[in-house]
Amino acid sequence: MKSMHLRHFRILFVLIAMFVLSDGWAGRAEAEDSAGSGSGASGGSDRPNVVMIISDDQAWTDYGFMGHEHIQTPRLDELAAQSLTFTRGYVPTSLCRPSLATMISGLYPHQHGIVGNDPPWAGMDQGQRRPSHTAQPYLQSRIDYLRHIDAMTTLPDRLAPLGYRSLQTGKWWEGNFRRGGFDAGMTIGDMSRDGRHGDKGLKIGRQGIAEIDEFLDQCVNDQAPFFVWYAPFLPHTPHTPPQRLLDKYEPVAPSLPIAKYWAMCEWFDESCGAVLDSLQQRGLSDNTIVLYVCDNGWINRSDASRYAPRSKRSPNEGGIRTPIMVRWPGHVEPKMESDRMASSIDLVPTVLAAAGQDIPAELPGINLLDAAAISGRNHLFGEIFDHDIRSQTDPAASLQYRWTIRDSMKLIDPSESMDDQSLQLYDLADDPHENHDLAAERPDVVESLSKSLDQWWAPKTK
Repeated sequence: MKSMHLRHFRILFVLIAMFVLSDGWAGRAEAEDSAGSGSGASGGSDRPNVVMIISDDQAWTDYGFMGHEHIQTPRLDELAAQSLTFTRGYVPTSLCRPSLATMISGLYPHQHGIVGNDPPWAGMDQGQRRPSHTAQPYLQSRIDYLRHIDAMTTLPDRLAPLGYRSLQTGKWWEGNFRRGGFDAGMTIGDMSRDGRHGDKGLKIGRQGIAEIDEFLDQCVNDQAPFFVWYAPFLPHTPHTPPQRLLDKYEPVAPSLPIAKYWAMCEWFDESCGAVLDSLQQRGLSDNTIVLYVCDNGWINRSDASRYAPRSKRSPNEGGIRTPIMVRWPGHVEPKMESDRMASSIDLVPTVLAAAGQDIPAELPGINLLDAAAISGRNHLFGEIFDHDIRSQTDPAASLQYRWTIRDSMKLIDPSESMDDQSLQLYDLADDPHENHDLAAERPDVVESLSKSLDQWWAPKTK
């Protein structure tokens, strides 16, 4: 938990930043020297640099290395071949804001408190439509919801005492980048101007990576280790790929909307390549951990650039499954891990362990570079919430589903609010796309997995 002094400082800075920085991305602040912190961005440090690459709305199947018939992702295929790659990776929740908050904190949504995209408004329970984001009193409700990031200990917070500098680019819902502990960033987060989920940060990737290049040059010059948050608005809608890529996919896609989405996946791949090339050009690749994950899944409808059922916002594999990669040359042996499971809750513990730190007891994830921890895991857990948040402080009020996977068996448990649905059970080994519900056939497994869910988190609404 951050100190009150630090939280007040950040809030004051945000007010200043909205006034001073609204016409450009905010540059880095000078990081304090840390005695014995182990600097050396160009490879002299025993503490690795860290780059986290986050896809936005992409199916777990939609990569070359995952076997897609048409989508070409040569740079991510290469990264996967160089990484410890978990093809059975997951995010606990299939909506961007809570999913990203989990990646930056290492906590489940019900722990960090950010469970949906947009906070409650007056009249919500009476069926009144959500007001304009900048209209009072809803503007104040959106600002109030930032209490969760202000109370959160983020990965940049944990790395700062070790001498790390951190940069935010791309998708970021939690106001100004400094509220997340970043030293530098692109997102201003002016709620009065509808700074909802990234504002100026969303140009990264779609308009090049100049801000990342500048930040890396500063860190190399100052011999400072760094953390880069690269969460481009790709392949997320609007699906507006370069014409050269659309021309490539339109002849082989079943419809124009799907061709656009496939082209967006390759455009995102190109942007990832630009980041990896930037590291290589500066001699940073060998001493940099590159992490890869997607915030949530996506199945594109054939008739529109929108998501189909059982993908984004669902507890199905199409919503929560993602490849997860860890590349660290000379430290991590490349392997395509298709049996053991990984989760986005593991990213923060993995980074901290690589930086020589003990994993805090409050973090539920494991170090993905610890073979014993990986082999000892046979359970994963997650939770799905409403898009529009029901309560400022009670996660259970917005709960739709809890889910768990033990080995290959997956249970989906709907909350009381989903009164038209029942428990679902799938054997992912034989049925990875969840077409055959086994709940009626295997009541013993349903009972066992239900007990595990309640031991993990038993919300008051249950």
